[in-house]
Amino acid sequence: MTETAFFRRRVGSVRPSHLMFTAGVGALIDLPNFSVLVKGLDDWSHHGLPEALPIDEPRLLAAVQQSIGKGVQKLMPAPWMEGLDKDPTGPSSRIGVPVAPFPGWLRCTACNELGGLDSRVFGFENSNARKPHEARFYHDKCKKRKPLAVAARFVLSCTNGHLDDFPYAHFVHRGGPCPNASHPRLRMDDRGGNLGANVEIQCVNCPEHRNIRDAQGKRGEENLPRCRGRHPHLAVFDPQGCGEAPKLLIVGASNQWFAKSLAALAVPPSGASALDAKVELKWEAIKDLPETMYTYAREQVPAFRELDQWSDEEIAEAVARHRAKLEGAGGERATGHLDLRTAEWEVFSAEKLPDPNTDFTLRRGYPSVPDELGGIYADVVQAERLREVRALIGFTRLDAPDPEDPELVKLVRLSRSNPSWVPASEVRGEGIFLKVPEDLLQAWEERVEKSEALRLHQDAYARHRRNRYSDRIATMSDFDEMAHWPGARFIALHTLSHLLIRTIALECGYSSASLSERIYSGTDDDPHRSGILIYTAVPDAEGTLGGLVSLAEPEQLVRLTRRALADARHCSSDPLCAERLPHAPADFLHGAACHVCLFVSETTCERGNRFLDRRFVVPVAAADLALYPELP
Repeated sequence: MTETAFFRRRVGSVRPSHLMFTAGVGALIDLPNFSVLVKGLDDWSHHGLPEALPIDEPRLLAAVQQSIGKGVQKLMPAPWMEGLDKDPTGPSSRIGVPVAPFPGWLRCTACNELGGLDSRVFGFENSNARKPHEARFYHDKCKKRKPLAVAARFVLSCTNGHLDDFPYAHFVHRGGPCPNASHPRLRMDDRGGNLGANVEIQCVNCPEHRNIRDAQGKRGEENLPRCRGRHPHLAVFDPQGCGEAPKLLIVGASNQWFAKSLAALAVPPSGASALDAKVELKWEAIKDLPETMYTYAREQVPAFRELDQWSDEEIAEAVARHRAKLEGAGGERATGHLDLRTAEWEVFSAEKLPDPNTDFTLRRGYPSVPDELGGIYADVVQAERLREVRALIGFTRLDAPDPEDPELVKLVRLSRSNPSWVPASEVRGEGIFLKVPEDLLQAWEERVEKSEALRLHQDAYARHRRNRYSDRIATMSDFDEMAHWPGARFIALHTLSHLLIRTIALECGYSSASLSERIYSGTDDDPHRSGILIYTAVPDAEGTLGGLVSLAEPEQLVRLTRRALADARHCSSDPLCAERLPHAPADFLHGAACHVCLFVSETTCERGNRFLDRRFVVPVAAADLALYPELP
């Protein structure tokens, strides 16, 4: 979309969850006929929406504020309004996520002419409002009638997060001007072949021509101009310039955009009643209302619609309790820190489960663990209702953000000024929480602490950090190659989680991509965490059908666990998989694990299929390394 309302055109659609994972602010989105760039939050608007309500999740909002600033006051969904199907030219057609065509160079599919959007040789048409996917650019000056013009597929990017058009004229003329024209005409000839990019850029006004291969690799960087520090999603250039070398990217490359997001489950405080949980969730909306206004608020304030089952007196008492809690914490939320897992672990592992509510409902059977699995699990909790909220706080290019060390990769801002809100999405689902016996884990940790296998994992982790951040270590005086090492306990819990996820996908029909995991492993503050949450939280019916919760019933859980552990003892890639360990100079972060036995989709695994090894769960190699040396 452009700035002027007259030129606003709907050109496609994406799911709200895509704005958190693959198509958020600053990302390139491939449409059928061209590509667009999602603009920054300065250009987003919720104006005109009848109920542009923020998403309530106090713990996540506090974490976002600590990450990017206290100025963030709200978590907002993407602007969207119903009614587009019935009236594609109505009010809903003027509300959406703003985008701009990018890259700014197009190529005619008929004559191969290459030119910028501002060259006035290309036109745009989107005549059918009911078919926005048919929007397209065309070459207006071509001999053929309106042939399709597609995005020239090369751009430049750097590790500081800048993105820019490829300098075709500068490149083909080797940094100089065209001797025959101030504004040369260019042509792009894609010659194909199987030796990588074989694209010739030619100047029509002079004999100069050059292959795009001259811009590839380390040597190719010498043929490119210095990075201009451009952030096209913000329409700005870095005033300080950029010292990073630009790299050639193809439009649609998977490393052009990596989301940096924070996610939290909407869990009530441990031991809190359902009313207390609702009051905390809706605190910003009700904190300033006197009790005499409650009757009016029940009809006029949306937050009060979820408190209808309680009387005014009960609500007032809950408000007073929460206000006293905040005053005791110095006016700040006790959960205002980045550790979003602590509150979740406390609720799942509590002896008394919280009262059920519309966002969070837990159930524990009696006994909670079947007798056959007494040595496998210490507790099993069925999460019949879950709500996960995810907020986008920035993104990176070329290098993915490190979830444990965010300072090592530069985060790109979502707006030119300090944002007062960030985009967020909420999804609902169900899950199973499994707690591993603490005494079993402690005894296992003592056995593997001095093992050669664990030492090789630790050495590979150190090499991985040195190799990945080699260009930044020289400027860091306190670089610790073992910082944020997750520990042997995490590897065991993470491996067990993947085994169960893959078995669940086979047993109940859920695709593994529909499942997610949260690992509650030991920390410096609480070394005795030992839980796994496997849950569905996807924006469709798969997240709420009850099929996953039913697998926690005793008979089902026994069969599922036995099958997962039995299957883990063998892999179709054995003996190669079973013998795999990261010996020097390798820096991969897994052992006996591969796509056949343990790997799952990237959206399912919280650590990118790293820190996995079957030998630490079942007796693949030495029995003393296995957490469960004998099958149940």
